[in-house]
Amino acid sequence: MKALTWQGKRDVRVETVPDPKIEEPTDAIIRITSSGLCGSDLHLYEVLTPFMTPGDILGHEPMGIVEEVGAGVPDLQAGDRVVVPFQIACGNCWMCLTGLPTQCETTQVTAEGMGAPLFGYTRLYGAVPGAQAEYLRVPQAQFGPIKVPEGPADDRFVYLSDVLPTAWQAVAYAEVPKGGSVAVLGLGPIGDMACRIAQVRGAGRVFGVDLVPERLRRAKARGVETFDLRSFDDEKELVEAIRDQTDGRGPDAVIDAVGTEAHGSAAARMVQNASALLPRKISGPLAERFSVDRLAALYTAIELVRRGGTISLSGVYGGMADPMPMLTLFDKQVQMRMGQANVRRWSDEIIPYLTDEDPLGVDDFATHRVSLDEAPEAYDMFQKKRDGAVKVLFQP
Repeated sequence: MKALTWQGKRDVRVETVPDPKIEEPTDAIIRITSSGLCGSDLHLYEVLTPFMTPGDILGHEPMGIVEEVGAGVPDLQAGDRVVVPFQIACGNCWMCLTGLPTQCETTQVTAEGMGAPLFGYTRLYGAVPGAQAEYLRVPQAQFGPIKVPEGPADDRFVYLSDVLPTAWQAVAYAEVPKGGSVAVLGLGPIGDMACRIAQVRGAGRVFGVDLVPERLRRAKARGVETFDLRSFDDEKELVEAIRDQTDGRGPDAVIDAVGTEAHGSAAARMVQNASALLPRKISGPLAERFSVDRLAALYTAIELVRRGGTISLSGVYGGMADPMPMLTLFDKQVQMRMGQANVRRWSDEIIPYLTDEDPLGVDDFATHRVSLDEAPEAYDMFQKKRDGAVKVLFQP
C-alpha cells in the first residue's frame, strides 16, 4: 500500500510499504477513505524529530470502511463505516471506565512512562503505524472505532477522530460559565472549532487571537470577536485590549490552542532546532530530560485570564524543563487543565451536533482536500500557512 512516511526534519515521503494484517484478535483493518493533517503532525515535522525513526507512518485522524476484523471484535463487520479515534484504548480498564482512555491501563506505553499509544506519533506513544495511508491496522477495535451512517460525505464525521473531541474537551475543561467569556489563542483547526463549540455550549462572548488573515476572517464570519496579533506592539497591548472588553478583569477562561509552536522565545527555538540536528541516540535522551518549549502562548494565557479563572491547554507541549511563572499562577488563583483528548469520553455528546443543520460547520470546515500523493506538498503548505490552509484532508 501507499503511505506517508517520516524521513527527517521537514522531509516526508509517500512510499510503498507492506499492507497491515490482523495480528491480535482485537484488531481490525480499515480501508482509509479520509485522513486529516493535524497541527500536531507539524510537531513531528519540525520539533519532535528526536523521537522519530525514518520510515514511521504518519497520521492520526482517519475514517474509512472496515475490511477485516479479528475474532475478538464482536460489534464490527466488513463494510461498516467507522471513524477511528487517535488514541488506542481498551474501554474496560479503570482509566477507560473513568472517562480517561488516553490513560488506558491496558495499552499505556510504560517503557516510555507515557499514557495510551497514539496512531502515527513517535516512539514515546508506541510508534504505531499511522493513518495517512491506504489501510490502517486498528488495535483494540472492540472499543475504539465509532460507527457512523452511510450517506453524508466523510467531512460530516471525520473530525470525530481528533478535531471535534479535542476542541470539545478544551471547552469543557475551560468551564466557561453560561453567558461568560472565553479567549481562544490560535485559530487553527482546534482553536477555530473550539470557538464554535464554545458558542453552541452557551458562552456569551468568544474572543479569538491569531495572526493569519484567513483564520481571522474565518472566525469572524462565525461571530467570534477577533484580535490580530500583528496589530499590537507586544503581549501587554493585546491583553489590555481584551481586558477592556471584559470590565478590566480578563476573560473567564483562556484556551491555548497553539502549544509549543507559538511565535516567541528565540532561545527556546534555537534549542529545539539544535536538538533536531543531533544524532537520535543523543537527542532523544536530552529532549526527554532537558527539552524546553516555546511558551509565548501559555505566558499570554496566564497574563490574560481573569483572577480565579481557568486555562485549558489543548496545544501540544513537550518540554521537561519549562520555566513557569508560579508566583503569578498562585497569586491569581488560576486553574489549569490539559491533556490529550479522551475521544470516546466525548463522542456521544458531539454526535447530535453532526446533523444536516450542521451547527458546527463541519461540512465546509476543510480548506483543502488532496490525494495522498500530494501529502509532502500539503505538509509544506500547512506548515508555512500558505494558500489559506486551515484544515487539510487526504483522500487516498
